[in-house]
Amino acid sequence: MSLPDFKSPEKQSSSVIPHTTVVQLNVGGHLFSTCLSTLRKHPDSKLAELFSGQPKLRTDTQGCYFIDRDGSHFGAVLEFLRSDRLPTENIQEVHKEAIYYNIKPLIKRLEEAPQLFGELVGRQQFLSRIPHYKENIEVLIRIARAEAIAARHSTIMICILRTEEDLGFYDNAINSLESDKESVVTFGPWKAVPSVKDLVDCIKMDIESQGYRVSVEPHVMEKSFLSRSYNYFYKLIFTWW
Repeated sequence: MSLPDFKSPEKQSSSVIPHTTVVQLNVGGHLFSTCLSTLRKHPDSKLAELFSGQPKLRTDTQGCYFIDRDGSHFGAVLEFLRSDRLPTENIQEVHKEAIYYNIKPLIKRLEEAPQLFGELVGRQQFLSRIPHYKENIEVLIRIARAEAIAARHSTIMICILRTEEDLGFYDNAINSLESDKESVVTFGPWKAVPSVKDLVDCIKMDIESQGYRVSVEPHVMEKSFLSRSYNYFYKLIFTWW
């Protein structure tokens, strides 16, 4: 099966290239019908590339062109190509599909939508100012999984240092802990408006986005007249069952 090539020289002589050719798609088991011109609407996109000239896709047993990718949100992508209409739900998921298919106008408009604008411009820009944030999240999960053997919960201690002044007290604060000091994961300091609570919320959100059940509570240290108590520590509690 071949498709009309709107770039092919020998086709130039025909007055009208049949961009209205109907194409049947199977995207990860989800079936769609659309016009060839719709798929080629944005020439730089992956879809335009796939359906230019000789098709670069296999067909299924029904003769539909097969894209081996989850098609749950492809309908929203197709609707944008047809009508420029943006989805009103599953914005982040559709954004991932837009990036995969390299549909730049859809990517841009989704990133301007309130649901993504706050995430990309607000939260992610804040987290980019936290030293080693992503690496620390991975370390937390790795430690929690290592401590999950024959246990219902894994409790990991984190230390959050908001300012450079807090950083100066780090050694004293760590030494004041009675628990295992080697497994404490430290975040900060940072130069941005969001607070310690905001960072705690981000840590919880990003771990839960990976499918884990987690809660956070302050680690209350025993007060002593002889030594200073520090409020830098939080317990991150993973629940396995």
